[in-house]
Amino acid sequence: MLEQLSDKVKQELREWTERMVGPERKERLQALARTGNEYGVDPFGFNLDYSLSALAPFFWLYRHYHRVEAFGVENVPKGRVLLISNHSGQLPMDGAMIGVALLLEADPPRAIRSMVEKWVPSLPYVSTFMARVGQIVGTPENCRRLLESDEAILVFPEGVRGLGKLWPQRYQLQDFGLGFMRLALETDTPIVPIAVVGAEEQSPALVDIKPLARLLGFPSFPLTVTGMPLPLPTKYRIYFGDPLHFTGRADDEDSELDKKVRTVKTAIQGMLNQGLKERQGVFW
Repeated sequence: MLEQLSDKVKQELREWTERMVGPERKERLQALARTGNEYGVDPFGFNLDYSLSALAPFFWLYRHYHRVEAFGVENVPKGRVLLISNHSGQLPMDGAMIGVALLLEADPPRAIRSMVEKWVPSLPYVSTFMARVGQIVGTPENCRRLLESDEAILVFPEGVRGLGKLWPQRYQLQDFGLGFMRLALETDTPIVPIAVVGAEEQSPALVDIKPLARLLGFPSFPLTVTGMPLPLPTKYRIYFGDPLHFTGRADDEDSELDKKVRTVKTAIQGMLNQGLKERQGVFW
C-alpha cells in the first residue's frame, strides 16, 4: 500500500513538472538521461526519472516564489565546466535555483552536479535525495571523474562560511578555497563565475548559536528573523559571467593559485555589485 502511494505521489509530481516545463522542454529534458546500472542510477546515484519528479517543487519555487531572472546563461559552454558561485541564505536554495536555471533556460538544457559538504551524507533521507538528483560529496576524486565525463560542476568556494553569513556580512564574499583552481588547471576546464543576488535576504541571520550547532553536529545554527531558516519570497537574479581560462600547474605554490582565485572572486564581486546597483527592490 505504501509503495502504491509512493508511486502515485511520484507520478503526480512528474506530471506537475511536465505541465510547468511544457512539451518541448520535457522532450529536451528527457535527453539528459544517463546510462544507469541495474538499479537505474549512474555511478554517483543520479537518476533522471527521480529528479524530474523530485524537482517539481523547485521548478515552482523558481518560477512563482523566487521569480528568478537568469542573465548570461548562454555563457556556459558545452562540455566540462566549473561553475563558481557566491553562497548565502542559510539554506542552499541558491544552488537549487542555479540548477533549475540551467535546466529551464539553457539551450540545450544542462544537468549540473553540485559539490556538497562531507557532513551531508550523514543526514537521513537528505543524503539519498541529494544523490538521486545528482549532487555528490565534494572530493577532488569525485570532481575529476565528473570533469573527465564532460559534466558541469557547481562549486561554492566559500562553503559554509558563505552559507551561514550573518546579516552585516551580506554580499561580502568570504575566503575562497583553492581546490577548484587546482582542478581547473589539472583538467584544463574553463570556469564560469556566477553571482546570485536575492539569496542573502531570504533568511537574514542575526546570530550564530555555536554551542547548539556543536551539540547537533551542524556547522552552524543561525537564529533568523523568522525564527527558522525558512526562505522569504525574495526575487532572485542570477548572473552567469564570461568563461575564464587559466594556465599553469595544478601543483603551483598556494600564492600563485591564490592570484588566479582572486581573479574569479573579483569577477563575482563585480557582478554582485552591479546586480545590487541595478535592482529596484528585494521582493520585486
